[in-house]
Amino acid sequence: MGATDTRQGWPRTDAMTGLDWLGVAAALVSAGIHLLLGVRLLPEGLGISFVLAGVGFLGGIVLVLADYRRRAVYALGIPFTLAQIGLWYVLNFAAGPKAFPADVGGLGAVDKLAQIVLLVVLVRLLR
Repeated sequence: MGATDTRQGWPRTDAMTGLDWLGVAAALVSAGIHLLLGVRLLPEGLGISFVLAGVGFLGGIVLVLADYRRRAVYALGIPFTLAQIGLWYVLNFAAGPKAFPADVGGLGAVDKLAQIVLLVVLVRLLR
């Protein structure tokens, strides 16, 4: 690349706003929690599913930072994140009566808060 080359390498963050960065941070929190819990639960199926979910969040972050079809990534992130919340609810609360939110746990609470923030951000970014 010459001195006058204006191409930007990776990451391509020049067009990202504060809202984009908030979404990246929320997805990174959720990815980290899923990977941490997943590694603890390996090699069980639940552990594998947590690792895959964490990798999914990381993949979304990489695509956003690469500026690869950001609107499509935002649009796909909404059902992906909703599915995480839905599965969490089914696995933790639908099986029987539990006191919500007393049984959520610290990591679960942080993860769900991050996912709610991510959902709000993704919806706003699409508008």
